[in-house]
Amino acid sequence: MLLATFKLCAGSSYRHMRNMKGLRHQAVLAIGQELNRRALGESTPSAWINQVRRRSSLLGSCLEETFHSDQELAYIQQGEEAMQKALGILTNQEGWKNENQQANGDKVLSKVVPDVGKVFRLEVVVAQPMDRLYEELVERMEAMGEWNPNVKEIKVLQKIGKDTVITHELAAEAAGNLVGPRDFVNVRCAKRRGSTCVLAGIATHFGEMPEQKGVIRAEQGPTCMVLRPLAGSPSKTKLTWLLSVDLKGWLPKTIINQVLSQTQMDFAYHLRKRLESNPVSEAQR
Repeated sequence: MLLATFKLCAGSSYRHMRNMKGLRHQAVLAIGQELNRRALGESTPSAWINQVRRRSSLLGSCLEETFHSDQELAYIQQGEEAMQKALGILTNQEGWKNENQQANGDKVLSKVVPDVGKVFRLEVVVAQPMDRLYEELVERMEAMGEWNPNVKEIKVLQKIGKDTVITHELAAEAAGNLVGPRDFVNVRCAKRRGSTCVLAGIATHFGEMPEQKGVIRAEQGPTCMVLRPLAGSPSKTKLTWLLSVDLKGWLPKTIINQVLSQTQMDFAYHLRKRLESNPVSEAQR
């Protein structure tokens, strides 16, 4: 019985078993009940039973920490799928056209992707290490409104595990107020792959954040930022940002293209100013 129960619990580590609601908790409970039954049959519980009890308790704690609801698992999957799709778009080097290029090398490219629409790609090099950018863009995400004038507010609505969050973003008016206030509800995930960090997101539905009066609910398609140390200069970071947005409402394409490409250029400019004014975070001092 005990051996079979351990096998059941071990089996729950497989992905398809993890998604079965309550299975892991039942397995841990069964282990505890079996150990108690065996202990009652002895005047003094044996050392191995006490040892397994301790491990069973630790296992139960770990499983409790990693357990997610069906909705949370759906958000995690949505974020991971958005990341894969966005990376697939970036990997395909064909069809990119120049939209904007600055003297410092910053450039925005664009192309039309089937089933997605027009996407924009920012490529810049920032004279700061990757960990500093990760801290500013992920760990201090909610402070972005302090330094990026295109963002009024970013709020984390829910954290799911260590990699996934649901956010609400309120964007500022653009193009001389021709583009009115927009807001976004996104699922975002952050992953490190060796020396590369990928931050991805896509529009999602979150019942506790309905549309707001006077604000158009826009939608992000699959988007991502890729951060990696610059080859030969690890103290610098190459940042690539894929942007895909449906601003909703009635807007001429020429205005949309101008707003989105300029938004990316503005982001690079204000990010540099932020990092230059605070190159080392307070937490690292």
